[in-house]
Amino acid sequence: MTPSRDISRLIEIMAALRTPVTGCPWDLEQNFATIAPYTIEEAHEVVDAIDRGDLDDLREELGDLLLQVVFHAQMAEEQNAFAFGDVVEAITRKMIRRHPHVFADKDGNLASSHVKEVWDRIKAEEKAERAARRPPEQTSHKSLLSGVKAGQPALTRAMELQRKASTVGFDWNDPRAVLQKIREEADEIEAALDRNDKQELEEETGDLLFAVVNLARHIDADPESALRATNAKFERRFAFIERALEAQGRTLEQASLAEMDALWNAAKGEEQKPPTVEKSNQARR
Repeated sequence: MTPSRDISRLIEIMAALRTPVTGCPWDLEQNFATIAPYTIEEAHEVVDAIDRGDLDDLREELGDLLLQVVFHAQMAEEQNAFAFGDVVEAITRKMIRRHPHVFADKDGNLASSHVKEVWDRIKAEEKAERAARRPPEQTSHKSLLSGVKAGQPALTRAMELQRKASTVGFDWNDPRAVLQKIREEADEIEAALDRNDKQELEEETGDLLFAVVNLARHIDADPESALRATNAKFERRFAFIERALEAQGRTLEQASLAEMDALWNAAKGEEQKPPTVEKSNQARR
């Protein structure tokens, strides 16, 4: 089997990997639930490549994400549920339907604001159609929060849940009130620590994270982006510690926590220094 630019080759490869006896033992053991975490991971790596502006990596990561789609479709086909072609047909039908101003004579030449209105209207129609196909017991209660997608990362979904609730006035009026709530949640974690209750600690930690997301929403910050930036900052400063110790001929294991803390503060200080005159001049050139 050789590489190809044709999607059918990727589908063939996935089918070969899932073929009993001759296929890959690991791939054969997988199911939708075991593959789902990899699907989320690959989507995050696509975002990371975009954040870094690395288009070579983006090409690779998009391929990895596409493999996830093919993997799920292959498993569904084995259950006679649907195949990859059905996935493609479903999304092409959806895109054509949601863009009548492009693929139909009516509603042509719409402004971008009106495009979103059309998109939201048709999306609502599709949602109603899907709900109509569900058993009555699944559609008896219509919650305001039902439209918030369950498959989002937890931080993003927390933000969307809060936004939806805020539309009916269930919200804080001041970011400082949210900050006070964060302090309350931190106190509850401290009390749970005193009781050494693991389940309670996990629950209270979730409450604290939810409150922090609420603060991010109130100050118009995206919690996912903010956390990614902090992750990058942590990696950068930790690498400073590693390089500093390496220059001394030492390893991380040979350094005390106090020494590593001092190097962390040094890294922080380096980042907070204003640019030199020479660097500033170069930046203006």
